[in-house]
Amino acid sequence: MAILAKKIQPAKAEAIKAAKDVLSAYNDYIFADYRGLTVEQITALRDKLREKEATFKVIKNNFARVAFEEMEITNVAEYLTGPTAIAMAKEDSNEAAKILFDFAKEAPALKVKGAYVGKEVYDAAKIEAFSKVPGKKQLIAMLMSAINGPAQKIAATLQAYVDKKSAEGAN
Repeated sequence: MAILAKKIQPAKAEAIKAAKDVLSAYNDYIFADYRGLTVEQITALRDKLREKEATFKVIKNNFARVAFEEMEITNVAEYLTGPTAIAMAKEDSNEAAKILFDFAKEAPALKVKGAYVGKEVYDAAKIEAFSKVPGKKQLIAMLMSAINGPAQKIAATLQAYVDKKSAEGAN
């Protein structure tokens, strides 16, 4: 639980509101320790995440705790200790998680702590397993190709029958 003073300074109240505005624009959050990453590495990571419509922000832990509590997400405080950056995604959070884990192989300083995905808290092991699941768009593509394969075979068979009949009629 975040510690709230009886009288919050206006600057801090504004920072909490800004944090809440940023966080409420997303559905899923992945918490990572970024200590030891260079500015270039963080920039590269942000670029990769941006391609998947996700973002990577550092928000002061206490401000993030208060913002999450105001959003009624109370069980993520354990991940908001030490240097913490939050990868945020609106959908396909497993794609964002995959980017983080792949990036952590290149830059071992990045450590994923846990996540809040689909109104459920994931520890580091669970979010890593989740990152290996295909994304929504990939699953749809796989389904469509599975449906499309037999349809193409039927169409080819029918076309061959039509060609055969037209060849017999021409003779």
